[in-house]
Amino acid sequence: MENRSQDPQSVDAAALAAEIRGVIGKLRRRLREQTNSWDLTPSQVGTLLRLEKGGPATVSGLARAEGMRPQSMSSVVAMLEAAGLVTAAPDPTDKRQSLLSLTETYRKKIREDRSARQDWLSRVLQAQLSPQELAQVAAAVELLKRLAEE
Repeated sequence: MENRSQDPQSVDAAALAAEIRGVIGKLRRRLREQTNSWDLTPSQVGTLLRLEKGGPATVSGLARAEGMRPQSMSSVVAMLEAAGLVTAAPDPTDKRQSLLSLTETYRKKIREDRSARQDWLSRVLQAQLSPQELAQVAAAVELLKRLAEE
């Protein structure tokens, strides 16, 4: 795909889509390598991200948001609690339920991991790309943002 013609009419959208997915996947793996993160399942990661972005939530609320059965979410939450990533406190509006939230230890780990990935990517960009190439990447990022909004 690297030798494709510069003629916009000759770009194969399906091949380009496959190439973008592959490159993004590889970049994600490289970014993950920069941290000593826990080995989490996609369900656990989704739950943690939802708690980070949405704040405290009940198991049933998380299950609804993630499209899971409450029993399945309870298993996910139990593993996250055992790992010290989330904590439960009584729900002030419904004492029968608990509100789950991220632990401060995990919040600190998130900040450290993001900083490590940012530092690595910044160093790689500066070391491997010319100023002109950096400008091209910046332009491509703007286009990718448009695609992500679709």
